[in-house]
Amino acid sequence: MERRASCRRLHSAKRPIFVGAVHRGSMRFASGGGGWKHAAPWRFFANSGREMRAVIQRVKSASVTVGNEVVGKIDAGLLILLGVQEEDGADDIAWLAQKITGLRIFADESGGWNRSVADIGGGVLVVSQFTLFASTKKGTKPSWHRAAKPEIASPLCDQFVAALGKHLPGKVQTGLFGAMMDVALVNDGPVTLIVDTKARE
Repeated sequence: MERRASCRRLHSAKRPIFVGAVHRGSMRFASGGGGWKHAAPWRFFANSGREMRAVIQRVKSASVTVGNEVVGKIDAGLLILLGVQEEDGADDIAWLAQKITGLRIFADESGGWNRSVADIGGGVLVVSQFTLFASTKKGTKPSWHRAAKPEIASPLCDQFVAALGKHLPGKVQTGLFGAMMDVALVNDGPVTLIVDTKARE
């Protein structure tokens, strides 16, 4: 039975905790939608404008492992780290999904970047990443007040994955929302783009 792609989440009777992912190149970063483990979890989150942000990496391969289980894996395509805010809505989701799937950053026969992930039949791996909205304005400890709360971020992530699926049927994989994830990738190029729905560029 085919499993519907979504930003699957870690279910627990306890409050979600701060979660993260590990880049193959030893860079450690946070992912998912949990609160902060050693502080009042929800005081970091607040509504602060309307923006959905994605870090897009062209990859030869990428995967997400939780524990000893690979929960998402693609070959050539795009790894998307996705950050959302509380007021993101259908317009932001539709625009971002269309923009990403139409980006011509893959080579054609002549070597020019004239093909999209849809053109090459590539896959997409989506990993929720609330730290994309970190604020480092004050001191050295980042603040997460601009990111959406987990109960808001999770369904928005699901909607984004569903929107991608309309452009790329059967090609969308995800991480596990709210889990400690190991994210491995081979960046092709390297090619890394940042797109957000506020700037629309």
